[in-house]
Amino acid sequence: MESLTAIAEAWLHAWNSHNLEDIMSHYDEDIVFYSPFIVKINNDPSGCIRGKAALRAYFQRALTAYPDLHFDLYHILEGVNSVVLYYKSVQDKLSTEMMIVKEGLVVEVRAHYK
Repeated sequence: MESLTAIAEAWLHAWNSHNLEDIMSHYDEDIVFYSPFIVKINNDPSGCIRGKAALRAYFQRALTAYPDLHFDLYHILEGVNSVVLYYKSVQDKLSTEMMIVKEGLVVEVRAHYK
């Protein structure tokens, strides 16, 4: 099985390439994804998306809304079946994403921005 750091690095590369298929390859079918950007882009006050199909639609809207999106990685922190990425995100916001990983796929995400 890939290391958590390798999974995180591949995730970052997929996002920076803007390849939606590569991005989606990191997520489990039953993904649960929380982000403040969901509130903005999906106009959903829960800030939560459940399921890979709904996540794909959200990511497509996000890539369209932010065509210059690029993540600059600062740190990858490994935990027990989880990884946290600390990076500079859209509009130069600082971000962390905590990802729960099961069998090499991300099953839950909690994104945070400053």
